[in-house]
Amino acid sequence: MVRHPLKTSLLLAVLVGALLPSIAFGSEGSAHADPIGAVVLYLAVILAAAKLGGDLAVRVGQPAVLGELVAGVILGNLGALGVSAFEPIKTDASIDMLSRLGVLVLLFEVGLESTVAQMLKVGVTSFFVATLGVVAPFALGWLFGAWLLPEASPYVHAFLGATLTATSVGITARVLQDLKASQSAEARIILGAAVIDDVLGLVILAVVTGILGAADRGGAMSYGEIGTVFGKALVFLVGSLVIGAKLSRRLFSVASRLRARGVLLALGLAFCFFFSWLAGLIGLAPIVGAFAAGLVLEDLHFRDFTARGESTLEHLVQPISSFLVPIFFVLMGARTDLGAFGQPGVPLLAAGLTVAAILGKQACSLGVGKGIDRLTIGVGMVPRGEVGLIFANIGQSLTVGGKPVISGAVFSAVVAMVIVTTMFTPPALKWSLSRRAAKSPKPPIPGAHDAH
Repeated sequence: MVRHPLKTSLLLAVLVGALLPSIAFGSEGSAHADPIGAVVLYLAVILAAAKLGGDLAVRVGQPAVLGELVAGVILGNLGALGVSAFEPIKTDASIDMLSRLGVLVLLFEVGLESTVAQMLKVGVTSFFVATLGVVAPFALGWLFGAWLLPEASPYVHAFLGATLTATSVGITARVLQDLKASQSAEARIILGAAVIDDVLGLVILAVVTGILGAADRGGAMSYGEIGTVFGKALVFLVGSLVIGAKLSRRLFSVASRLRARGVLLALGLAFCFFFSWLAGLIGLAPIVGAFAAGLVLEDLHFRDFTARGESTLEHLVQPISSFLVPIFFVLMGARTDLGAFGQPGVPLLAAGLTVAAILGKQACSLGVGKGIDRLTIGVGMVPRGEVGLIFANIGQSLTVGGKPVISGAVFSAVVAMVIVTTMFTPPALKWSLSRRAAKSPKPPIPGAHDAH
């Protein structure tokens, strides 16, 4: 029997509500209780809230990820209404670790959806679009940060700029697919540029993180050291793509002879986690390694598995992603303190970052030639989604002089920017594409010239 979608949403809402007394009771339970009990209860709430929020977002024409984020915001701010049962979720170490794994799986999945060949095919245009789409938001984010947070250090301003660099590939791709425009020239440029500027954004993240690490140790990085960090990031990405591609083909070919179940999924995740560890080992963010691992692996590597009827790795990872990734988005939302917007300057910072995020990506249009709709390119590059949240979350874990680079109030402003840019893109892109279609000359009616 197929249950009506609205009834399903109501059932999820009832489930979340029913778990309230359980969480309250669990938080006051005996110290001898099995520690897994609280974790599985938190997971029940997070997953139910994520799917409820995702369903409601899709119903109003927004990406499901936005609903998951908003659901987390609601859960995390119920304490202001006297409901404190969900507060332990924000600081639970096990939930935090699962969310970190979710980020790695998410970037691995994004990498799997793209290939090096696809990045090369999009050509010079997408590279120019991507470069402009990184440089302009970074500069605007830094300037707006310096203007609105004059008391903060330049490191904070630089990190704010870094959070605005990347484009959410998943959100843009989903919108273009829903609008049946994924095969247009604009779509190919947008998606290619989004992948490239994710790579560039991760390199910038590596450089900024290195600078912050040196500052926290009481020193400063020279231009030579900055160049070294930049070089390490590029060498890692290029090296992992070249060497990893060659080694992975042989590795997966040999692994296909194993008779155990789930070999492809296990080996794929091991590949992802090993690259993540390797990136961390040389001073880069683990998400750089996860993304590189996904880019390395292509369908060709799995042909021995798929030839005997097994699913592709991308398909096998989806259930893992469906479990872990919503935990990250709900947790990020839960850590967003709406009360921070009552602090002087925070609403203005959120508005400033949003303006910088939207205007910065409009610079992308300067990278395209004639015949391409510049406005569509600029609008399509706007959503920050998961990548902006990942950068901001890393900023919360970094410190300079004992203080987090991204404070709770600044983090809340970044989340507001992510929500607005994510909500802005679907209707704006739909309008831009329809405007483009209206201006395009209609094709001649077949056979109309036969009368002559």
